[in-house]
Amino acid sequence: MPLVIAIDGPAASGKGTLAKRLADHYRLPHLDTGLLYRAVALAMIDAGLSLDDSEAASRAAHALDADRLDDPRLRDRAMGEAASRISAVPEVRAALLAWQRRFAADPQGAVLDGRDIGTVVCPDASVKLFITASSEERARRRHLELSGRGESATFAAILSDIEARDARDASRAAAPLRMADDAVRLDTTTLDPDTAFSQARGIVERARGDGSRAPPTTPC
Repeated sequence: MPLVIAIDGPAASGKGTLAKRLADHYRLPHLDTGLLYRAVALAMIDAGLSLDDSEAASRAAHALDADRLDDPRLRDRAMGEAASRISAVPEVRAALLAWQRRFAADPQGAVLDGRDIGTVVCPDASVKLFITASSEERARRRHLELSGRGESATFAAILSDIEARDARDASRAAAPLRMADDAVRLDTTTLDPDTAFSQARGIVERARGDGSRAPPTTPC
């Protein structure tokens, strides 16, 4: 059966790094689904549209070009905030759902990370992980990341942004951030990247070897 690994968690929890390493380890394609929402937000900003215009956001999501996922501006701090805003629009989530499921349907499997992979996008994924860390540690990581790219932002401002995004992601009506009932929680607050990867890989291996869970008839 295809190995589909669904990884969810809040911003800067380390899920993206783990997703990439797991994808490399198992030689699977990887999709950072957050880039889809960032690309939609960027398309709207480039077109001079308001992020509060839900109809425009829906049109932008339906017209999203895969080439936009390579735009370096998607990694900017502002794009994370913008993506969080438009991701609350049900029509945007519906438009991007099919995209994500097509990616997950790769015959060999796939690794996807985001906010609703295990609960909505791939509810029958082979393995589900929920990656988390304290808000302070996530702010520290993001601060280091931004500083390394030459972006100026105070720790306090980043922490405030993260806490606001957490609240928005958890309270939105469309696919709120939550841990799937059959997901395994991994707190990376005190873990270095290698230890976090080792533990995540262990979770995947245990799930793959657990015959008590019937394999899905389709990847998602």
